Amino acid sequence: MSQLRATKPGLLVCTAVCIFIFIYLRNLTPEEAEEEPTHPAVVECGFYPDELCSALFEGKEAAPQIAKFCRNPHGSEILAHLHRPGNCSRISHELHFITRPLSADEGSFSLAYIITIHKELAMFVQLLRAVYVPQNVYCIHVDEKAPKKYKTVVQSLVNCFENIFISSKREKMAHTGFRRLQADINCMRDLVHSKFQWNYVINLCGQDFPIKTNKEIIHYIRSKWKDKNITPGVIQPPSINSKTSQSHLEFSPEGDIYVSPNAGFKVEPPHNLTIYFGSAYYVLTRKFVEFVLTDIRAKDMLQWSQDIHGPERHYWVTLNRLKDAPGSTPNAGWEGNIRAVKWRNKEGTVHEGCKGHYVQDTCVYGPGDLPWIIQSPSLFANQFDSTEPLVVSCLERWHRRRVLGQAEVPVEAHWHFQRKSHLNTELNR
Repeated sequence: MSQLRATKPGLLVCTAVCIFIFIYLRNLTPEEAEEEPTHPAVVECGFYPDELCSALFEGKEAAPQIAKFCRNPHGSEILAHLHRPGNCSRISHELHFITRPLSADEGSFSLAYIITIHKELAMFVQLLRAVYVPQNVYCIHVDEKAPKKYKTVVQSLVNCFENIFISSKREKMAHTGFRRLQADINCMRDLVHSKFQWNYVINLCGQDFPIKTNKEIIHYIRSKWKDKNITPGVIQPPSINSKTSQSHLEFSPEGDIYVSPNAGFKVEPPHNLTIYFGSAYYVLTRKFVEFVLTDIRAKDMLQWSQDIHGPERHYWVTLNRLKDAPGSTPNAGWEGNIRAVKWRNKEGTVHEGCKGHYVQDTCVYGPGDLPWIIQSPSLFANQFDSTEPLVVSCLERWHRRRVLGQAEVPVEAHWHFQRKSHLNTELNR
């Protein structure tokens, strides 16, 4: 039973402390407010605050207030494991990677993952170990502009796993636009030519995190999308036609400018294709991936896509609506629960607001969003970042408990996350 109960003395003490801190900070003079930190350094929450996570998932009213002071990231611990000299067995054990299939069904149905990353090294490790099982295969696209040290550490980690590899061709600024699309194509080519057999491919970015287990993902695909591709989207709305009608400049968040290779206007798509608009994220059959890499329509559309806005949101769904494409779904719409996202314009309808903060109309989840996330029917959630480290810490522990709870083989000790917390010690006083 969680120790964070409204009737427990520990919670009352913590609540009282939070109220005192809030009143104290509110009554500071402007000069004092500028000098004081936004949260007290003496509040220690540890790396894995199990009790607080439980309270957040249960929607306890005081928990988000306490969580405001629990921002001690455990990314430094993850990075320490990566930088410490040792063999691969030690790394996989200390980072809690699952080292064998957890059921016969999972062992006979392999997934391929494409993960594009450019920052947040510790979060990448958290994502990778959450989706990792030895029967799957993983292509990691590390942005060409990522720091050299970042690339070196990722390569060192990848070298410890036979079924994880770095994309053979890297793109610059591959987190959006045509370069993101090309990064996926590069990984697909590597996956098809690898020695590993796989049934479906799923693409993720470094700010995603699973909210379904590998077993649940496979069940969802087999039961609702057997031999079919999942590419949510509809025929392109007239309101965005202009965005695909001419070449444009691509601006990176850092301010760099890349001019699309093909200058001029694009009037008609190749082969008289009907253009659809949808998600950049997908679940695709292997046969469809082979079609994308070889069919002349797919190749010509990829070339045409270099000068359109957000090609990754048009390419996959358009090709998957072709009746003769393997696993196609010509009559599908937005169905397909791939990613749970809180969009600003859906506030009040799909969700009750972002408890973290919005970045370009997308919610970066805060601790108060955790109940909404785990209630979602989607396979993955987006987006997370290091400004809210507690969210991923709680979510990965919740996810791992589900994974191990569904295991049909004996659970090894190193698959569990450590159960220790400075916060627990304070609550028990």
